[in-house]
Amino acid sequence: MAQKPSIPKGTRDFSPAEMARRNYIFDTIRSVFRLFGYHQIETPAMENLSTLMGKYGEEGDKLLFKILNSGNYLAGVDPALLDEEKFVRLTTQISEKGLRYDLTVPFARFVVQHRNDIQMPFRRFQIQPVWRADRPQKGRYREFYQCDADVIGSDSLVNEVELLQLIDEVFRRLKIRIAIKLNNRKVLAGIAELIGAPDKMIDITVAIDKIDKVGIDKVNEELLDRGLSEQSVKALQPILQIDGSPAERLDKLARLLKDSETGALGVQELRTVIDSTLSLGLDAELDLDVSLARGLNYYTGTIIEVKALDFAIGSITGGGRYDNLTGVFGMPGVSGVGISFGADRIYDVLNGLDLYPADLGTSSQVMFVNFGGAETAAALRAVKALRAQGISCELYPDQAKMKKQMAYANASSIPYVALIGESEAAAGTVTLKDMAKGTQTTLPLADVAASIRG
Repeated sequence: MAQKPSIPKGTRDFSPAEMARRNYIFDTIRSVFRLFGYHQIETPAMENLSTLMGKYGEEGDKLLFKILNSGNYLAGVDPALLDEEKFVRLTTQISEKGLRYDLTVPFARFVVQHRNDIQMPFRRFQIQPVWRADRPQKGRYREFYQCDADVIGSDSLVNEVELLQLIDEVFRRLKIRIAIKLNNRKVLAGIAELIGAPDKMIDITVAIDKIDKVGIDKVNEELLDRGLSEQSVKALQPILQIDGSPAERLDKLARLLKDSETGALGVQELRTVIDSTLSLGLDAELDLDVSLARGLNYYTGTIIEVKALDFAIGSITGGGRYDNLTGVFGMPGVSGVGISFGADRIYDVLNGLDLYPADLGTSSQVMFVNFGGAETAAALRAVKALRAQGISCELYPDQAKMKKQMAYANASSIPYVALIGESEAAAGTVTLKDMAKGTQTTLPLADVAASIRG
């Protein structure tokens, strides 16, 4: 008996109806990207591991999908590595490429590689899948789409303000109520200085970024496990519990970090971004979260994370500023800032809240019944004429019983069925049946498009 086919865990198939919903998301995001002046690029699904490794922190490197070299990938491998199970060294010998983990690092590589062909500041958007060897769970997949927008070649905070406006516009169009959380990597560096652990900056950010998921007690345990002293962990607690409005939190942070040049600069950057954004108006809630770190080592300034207010799921958009990313590819001194929409999580939110347009699943607006012979030829001519007018339509391919053809139209949610029988073909007319109302009318072919448009 043949084995039942399956797909890898953490991946999904999408039916035509599901693809209609996904394309609604992609088209909405793409239209806003273009509205804000961004230009589309694409990069390969796989990159050299030398491009990807070391850019996402220790945990990120573990989640990279690595691709075995072609042919006999064990040729030339030191047998001792197999016997001693030195997997890290072994991997470098049998794998030179990996699937991209995100779109930001490949974008930085793109900028360096094509530096002579692009105009700075460069505003790009990219909508492509990424892969992570993560444990599949609700809202977390091994293959998923990201929709990124970045500005590179400018250190102006106007870019952050614009990106927050862009986020607000996308979710306004999708009708998802959101909260935008902000922090700044410089603030986190200042906090590390304040608690006497500047050398533990990465350990602190990786741990505190999990507060929403595991709680403060588990975070404190991890901080101790990562080598922070009990005194440092104790000093961190009141900082993580700062409350009040964003303006009040900024004032408290400013007082706490007044002796840290880096921390004070981070507070000032946050104040500029928040004040400028609020002055323009925002449908979304805007909040300051000093525990927000996003766990990625390449952020150097503003950090952005978006949560849905009416649906329990992880972040649905995130991003931030990365001043040093292109430097690792031999192009130092280029500042960038970007955001990434998690299309798959947005898809789950829209499904959960039932926020899709009612007519989204319709592919054809009208189906012509196939009567065979001369009537079929007349229907084909009518189909071509309607398509020329922008009406999506189809002819049922087989001369089947009327009941079967009508059942197909009904199951496919096609709103109109058109009939061209012998009398209609002779008169140059079409009988148009409204499937929802159950009514039908006979009219000239030239008037069908207008009737369908309502």
